[in-house]
Amino acid sequence: MTEGSTPAEMPRGIAGRWFAIPLWKRIFAAMLLGALVGFWAGESAVAVKWIGDIFVRLIRMLVVPLVFVTIASGVAALGDPRKLGAMGARTLGLYALLMMIAACVGVMFGALLEPGAGVSFAAVAAKTVAAPKEPLALLLGIIPVNPVQAMAEGDTLAVIFFALLVGAGVIAAGPRARVFSEMLSGASEVMLRIVGFAMEVAPFGVFALIAVVVGANGAAVFAPVLKLGLCVIGGSLVQTVLVHGGLVRLLARLPALPFFRGIADAMMVGFSTASSSAALPVAMRVAEDNLGIGKPVASTVLPLGAVIGMDGAALYVGALAMFSAQAFGIELGLAAHVTVALSTALVAMGVGPVPSGSLFVLAAVLATIGITPEQTALVVGFVLPFDRLLDMTRTIPNVTADLAVATVVGRSERQIDLTVFASRNVE
Repeated sequence: MTEGSTPAEMPRGIAGRWFAIPLWKRIFAAMLLGALVGFWAGESAVAVKWIGDIFVRLIRMLVVPLVFVTIASGVAALGDPRKLGAMGARTLGLYALLMMIAACVGVMFGALLEPGAGVSFAAVAAKTVAAPKEPLALLLGIIPVNPVQAMAEGDTLAVIFFALLVGAGVIAAGPRARVFSEMLSGASEVMLRIVGFAMEVAPFGVFALIAVVVGANGAAVFAPVLKLGLCVIGGSLVQTVLVHGGLVRLLARLPALPFFRGIADAMMVGFSTASSSAALPVAMRVAEDNLGIGKPVASTVLPLGAVIGMDGAALYVGALAMFSAQAFGIELGLAAHVTVALSTALVAMGVGPVPSGSLFVLAAVLATIGITPEQTALVVGFVLPFDRLLDMTRTIPNVTADLAVATVVGRSERQIDLTVFASRNVE
């Protein structure tokens, strides 16, 4: 202790040094430490699970109110209904394109590496999954009968629809709704500040989540699905770096390196929680603070992407379809490969932004190549013990897709601060 200092000053100094470290570096260090503790402690690492649960609950607590107020205030801030239509069409088109590419990448890796060759399901217990919703049911479900109930149940797509209507209503009401518009804008600011508070818990939560996953599974347990894991890792790398980085470089005409530096926090949270929905509050924050994307774009594009922008799911289901066909000895021609890619891209929009959500739409894709529900249950039973690790990996392209689309749309709408974006290139 230096002369003149007091014990009360020391914690502030330690805290200052802690907060001076960029959040993504603290999260990354926590991931590494969590992996080491998991290997060392084994299944007893479950003792720290409650820390991870606190973090996940904090994030999930914020998702619905954040989605509602940010979308409603973002739409209201547009001021012109024509901007909403043009931006929405561009956003949906980009998400559809990226998921089609992701499905093709997954099919390609599955065909090249042949992860299902020689796999036996003799000792596997079948696991049933919920039947996927019919397209008409999905469409009707977007319109909530009771918006409050939709919020209570966490029905994100219905909340997005209602928030869009509220924002459009504010635009239509004009000056008479100015007070309500300002209230929505203030609520959005408050929610983003709360996200900032919650993110300070992220390093501790990530440490616990990784420790529990590694402690429960270890390294050897991943061996039976090593090739499938390589498909997911390789596909996620190609989709994230080449496709999403290329999208930012070619369509937004911006360098990819500051983009990836700016979104590191969101990628880490997405990886550790295996949920693009849980990563949404962080994605909202980094989009505005690190990439300079305007609130009207960030608050509409990102929540929509958290629901329908499922590149990782499309990639995984495509690879898993190849795995299943190979395991059951089904020969697939060119037409069958195209069918798998198309059906995968379509059903990926119905994947819930939650851990293992991809498995709930697998049956719809496998049915197109003649795999029965009973065989699908065997596949799910085989991959389910390892799915958490695979899910963590494939959540990363989900998150980067959302932020890449937001960057492109922000650039096209002149809703991006290039000075803020460029600042990530000099850290």
